[in-house]
Amino acid sequence: MSAAQRPDEQLPLADATDAAAPRLASLPAPDAAPRPAWLEAIFPLINLLQAIFLGVWSAFCITCAFVAGLVTFRRELPLAMARTMWAPPLIAMTGSRLAVEPLPDIDWSKPHIYLMNHQSMADIACAFAGIPANLRFVAKHTLGKVPFIGWYMKFTGMILINRSNRAAAVRSLHKAGERIREGANIIAYPEGTRSADGTILPFKKGPFMLALEAKVPIVPVAIEGSGRMLPRDGFRIRPTLIRMKIGEPIETAHLTPADRDDLMRRTRDIIIRMHREIGGRGGDDVAIAPAGVEGRA
Repeated sequence: MSAAQRPDEQLPLADATDAAAPRLASLPAPDAAPRPAWLEAIFPLINLLQAIFLGVWSAFCITCAFVAGLVTFRRELPLAMARTMWAPPLIAMTGSRLAVEPLPDIDWSKPHIYLMNHQSMADIACAFAGIPANLRFVAKHTLGKVPFIGWYMKFTGMILINRSNRAAAVRSLHKAGERIREGANIIAYPEGTRSADGTILPFKKGPFMLALEAKVPIVPVAIEGSGRMLPRDGFRIRPTLIRMKIGEPIETAHLTPADRDDLMRRTRDIIIRMHREIGGRGGDDVAIAPAGVEGRA
């Protein structure tokens, strides 16, 4: 990858995912064969130890990121540390592998809005590890109240949205647009919630209004396997192969708000196609979620 494609504050470990992608993509999924009964029996203990590691490692990394950001006065540095220091060990401790398909020709130093389907809370770590850009998330405002994680999100300028308050949500999206125009990369989950069975759900309008306001390209991202690794119904980690594919940017500079629904359908169709290419189920024909509805109506 050329120097022009590297994001600000790039750290050396970021090359590991790219270099490993062809090798990992050819490996069988770790959960392809049935597990012995004795192993399933001790998974609750393993998951407990993993939960402890998650908490301790996250607290340590966030503390290091705070110190680094305060000492250097560089708010991008904690984001680079999330990609290269925090996320890879979290994926590794689950016994899973993240295989990223060959990357498209993107200038990673320029701002984009990355839109990714959502299967698991593990998608956050996978996005940090798999996308070679410093990312700020669009997330529910309640996450800002969680110790350590919430502090980190506020310090690094994550976009926290109160969906129950329309006026506050609109203000948050306007603020996000300003940050993107200033050079920030944003990632959002347009389904608005995690899919229970891996099928791509109808999309919410918010991220697309943000893209149209900021006039920056949308980069579609598909992920498959994270829901098997960490299901949405509890902390039951199981090792598996997680695949990710990043698509070509979709330009929005020439579009207007009247093009929103067409942009939503086009983006979702691309993510569904990529999802099937990496072994996922894709999605149905219902592209746009009704107002106030997450998932299937």
